[in-house]
Amino acid sequence: MKPPPTGLDGLIAGETAISTLDHGLHYRGYPLEDLVRDATFSEVAYLLLNGELPTQEALADFRAVLAEAAEIPSAVIQLLQELPLHIAPIDALRTAISALAHFDEQANETDDTANLGKAIRLLGQVPVLIATRHRLTRGEELADSDPELSFAGNFLSMLTGQIPNARDERALEQSLICYADLEFNASTFTARIVASTGSDLHSAITAGVGALKGPLHGGANEDVLDLLRSVESPSQAEKFVRDAIAKKHRLAGFGHRIYRDRPDPRAVVMKDVCRSLATTEEQRHLEEIANAIEAAMWSYRQLRPNVDWPTARLYRMLGLDEELFTPLFASARVAGWSAHVLEQQRGNRLITPRAKYVGPPPRAFVPLCER
Repeated sequence: MKPPPTGLDGLIAGETAISTLDHGLHYRGYPLEDLVRDATFSEVAYLLLNGELPTQEALADFRAVLAEAAEIPSAVIQLLQELPLHIAPIDALRTAISALAHFDEQANETDDTANLGKAIRLLGQVPVLIATRHRLTRGEELADSDPELSFAGNFLSMLTGQIPNARDERALEQSLICYADLEFNASTFTARIVASTGSDLHSAITAGVGALKGPLHGGANEDVLDLLRSVESPSQAEKFVRDAIAKKHRLAGFGHRIYRDRPDPRAVVMKDVCRSLATTEEQRHLEEIANAIEAAMWSYRQLRPNVDWPTARLYRMLGLDEELFTPLFASARVAGWSAHVLEQQRGNRLITPRAKYVGPPPRAFVPLCER
């Protein structure tokens, strides 16, 4: 008899109206490619949370709430300052999100209105938390949030202390749209399980960040550049891949639990963004190496790149530190996680799966003196 799949591969664990991986990636019915081409991240976040694209008036109100939420309690800022320097940014973010719950008047309310309000506020707060911790650890003056900028433009401005150009702003925006949701992935399902217990949104999002951190999930994007640095020229790519396969090394940025038999649509659109952003000789050289590794991986393992492969290169082109890559992922996925928490707690039923027991059969207890 064929053994059951591990990791719950292919198991339908529930229903969702938020996103689907069938026939490409769609958010609330809209193809990812259309959203990446024409929408802003704020529009996509609104879509995920509310089910429909916003009108101009609704989007203005949504952005106003995001801007208002950028005011972080001083105690949370102090917490970010006092965390040890060796703490990874994704860990600092997880801790800060949990701390924010103590300052939210609706923290323990789980009705739709309260959850939506908390979700929007948290969406506006997370970039500030990430940028604040980043600049504090570098001894830099904190950069103010600018409500006149887009979500992505404001995020880049707070991280770097400079107003980004339109090209860089749009590139980051497109990557955030790609990271916003992906059906029942590990971190999203984690958040839904927490939500199913009747717990609060901050707890569910904190749990989601903890799951995202793992190197088999969101943490993989930080390893992509290490891989690329190991290859000095496109001509070395084939040997590098052969050696890695022989040593049974897993190459970050390749393979996906769902996108096995077809390209990851997020990787496809972000590869185009990388190509357009690579203007310096160094950046074009990196793209040539990446293309050569892609070709070798397909030739020897029939593995396609996932979204982390191009976005890691993109973030490097934007001058962002590798330790920020997973927090950037999280900042976008807050929209998806929150939408799933809202969906789960509407007509909720506690998620309680069973396990197939494979331990010893029933046996008699032997007293300590007889063992």
